[in-house]
Amino acid sequence: MSRMLILQLERFGRLSAEEKLAVTAMRVRSRRVGSRQDLAREDEAPELDDVLLAGFACRYVVLPNGRRQVLAYILPGEFCGRRTGNCDLPEHAIATLSAVKIGTFAREELASLAHRFPALARALELSRAVEQATLCQWLLNLGQRTALERTAHMLCELFFRLRCLGLAHEGGCEVPLRQADIADALAISAVHLNRTLTRIRRLHIGSFLRNHLLIEDLPALQKLAGFRPDYLFAGTFGSRGSSPAPRDSRTRRDASHSSDIGAASPVSGG
Repeated sequence: MSRMLILQLERFGRLSAEEKLAVTAMRVRSRRVGSRQDLAREDEAPELDDVLLAGFACRYVVLPNGRRQVLAYILPGEFCGRRTGNCDLPEHAIATLSAVKIGTFAREELASLAHRFPALARALELSRAVEQATLCQWLLNLGQRTALERTAHMLCELFFRLRCLGLAHEGGCEVPLRQADIADALAISAVHLNRTLTRIRRLHIGSFLRNHLLIEDLPALQKLAGFRPDYLFAGTFGSRGSSPAPRDSRTRRDASHSSDIGAASPVSGG
């Protein structure tokens, strides 16, 4: 199994060497899918589940008038099936946003590991809780935050999620999203998003240009967005046993502001 899944699970606390070995040893059938393609529903089976090993994908709905609402971004190490527990969720589609690698595994095998390792079971449960918490923040974006606030919030969220995977380096990371992909998640037009990103860039706190997200002043961007990362870690952010990344002075404007760095490609790690 991908090391990215392990990194996702270790947001909530360190896994033991035995637990990581057990996850890595799971039998996984991998396949590659090109960019901007829907994942076919007929490829899914009730006894199987999928995890994104590399690349970016999203959950979305297209309304009868043709407008698209992006419901969630799926990053490496996150589950990308339509099922939750024993329930099928047919009301949305899943599409790749870049070339991806997908791993398919038996749900029963993962359930067996969760029964065997309580810490792994807890991490899987918390990962599902984080999905719900993230959805709540996206609802707040649409319902209460201004376009500027929700854009800043989305940039912060993407940066923190990618940084956990070691996919951010010196305050920047590659994000294979078009502006339309972000606009459809924020429920604003691409033109409005472009103007909003320009405002953020002129504040010298961050930018998103040609698929590159650069955070110049993370505390200032968080303040603008009202962003607190706790929901991405199920309340374990900064707690003992979590897996913090090293500090990076590139994302601070003075000595009192810091952030973390890693290094990798967003489409690697399968």
